Amino acid sequence: MTTVEADIDQRQQVFRRWQPLGLLVLGALLSAATVELIMPTEARQTTAATLVVAAVALQLWWGDRTRRGPSRLSVAYYAIRYAIGFALTLMNPFFAFYAVAGYFDAEELIPGRRWRRVALFACSIPVAGAQTSGIPVDGGMKWIVFAVLLAGNNVMLTLVIHFSEQEEQRSRGRAATIVELQQARDENAALQAQLLVQAREAGIADERRRLAAEIHDTIAQGLTGIIAQLQAVATTSDHAAAREHVDRATELARHSLGEARRSVHNLAPAGLSYDGLPEALHKTVDQWADRTGVRTEFTLTGTAQHLHGEVSATLLRITQEALANVSKHAAATRVGVTLSFMDDEVTLDIRDDGKGFEPLALPARSSTGGFGLEGMRARAERIAGSLTVEAEPGSGTAVSARVPLVLHE
Repeated sequence: MTTVEADIDQRQQVFRRWQPLGLLVLGALLSAATVELIMPTEARQTTAATLVVAAVALQLWWGDRTRRGPSRLSVAYYAIRYAIGFALTLMNPFFAFYAVAGYFDAEELIPGRRWRRVALFACSIPVAGAQTSGIPVDGGMKWIVFAVLLAGNNVMLTLVIHFSEQEEQRSRGRAATIVELQQARDENAALQAQLLVQAREAGIADERRRLAAEIHDTIAQGLTGIIAQLQAVATTSDHAAAREHVDRATELARHSLGEARRSVHNLAPAGLSYDGLPEALHKTVDQWADRTGVRTEFTLTGTAQHLHGEVSATLLRITQEALANVSKHAAATRVGVTLSFMDDEVTLDIRDDGKGFEPLALPARSSTGGFGLEGMRARAERIAGSLTVEAEPGSGTAVSARVPLVLHE
């Protein structure tokens, strides 16, 4: 229960405890002001005073009790209070204020919906009598007016109860909906985490296959070439030819070493070793701008969060690949990189004012091993994200990646 709900519940308890006594005091004051007009005899005044004292004693006794829903004792209290209120209303209609107290706590004191309706109907009798200047004892027209008022009061009471029950049902429905939404949110969070783990495992498998293919295509072939050249040296007696084979083997070794270093470098972003994603992107952008001479700006929007390592690595790799594409193909004079943190996702936008291209006619993957747009899209999809490209010849290019906001555990 929240603080506000606890405060409301406490106020309702105070009201239920003191409202009968407050209504009794109000009725007694009004009756005292009209005692000479309505209760001129000393016997009626004495009887009314005795009943008021009895009602006060009853309220003080009941107010100190701990109530836990309807019971036989609560029904007895309700009946005694009603009898006193009815008798007082017979002597002075202003005491109907005390009888009205039964409207407020019948649900708390009377068990069963049917018996509560009976109790409420009983309370409407002295109220209707007060509206006709006392319970009628003679006069046919007064009985007709009394019956009409009694029926009208109960119709209005029925409507109020009906609308209150509907509002209570709606409140319970809203509360149940909130609980279901919270459960669905928790389930979605768990599912998102599970998808991220699966995507990470799939990404690792894809990366292993890529590295295996790259090693086979570059390093393994280079080593095979080196072995072939050295074997050629072992089978020749010509010094010049042997020197040529050695030079070729040396060149292949240098090339294979470079390929090995590049493959190791591509395994994990070094920029994330000591910095968070915003800092690593800022440094990457600044270094790329210094290297290319292109005016480049980095913008961070939203409140930066400590992202899961796989998410940070993916966004950094996409940025590096996008900037590499800009330097190779765009001939841009200005580039903007924007990282945005939102409620449940992170977006990365790289825009340039270069020559653009036709998205439906993408160039083939280069022979240097670059991933290109398809590689960036695959990286985003591995962590349940997406990548879109907006480009037009002569109007620049915009690459936008959207990935789930998954925090570092």
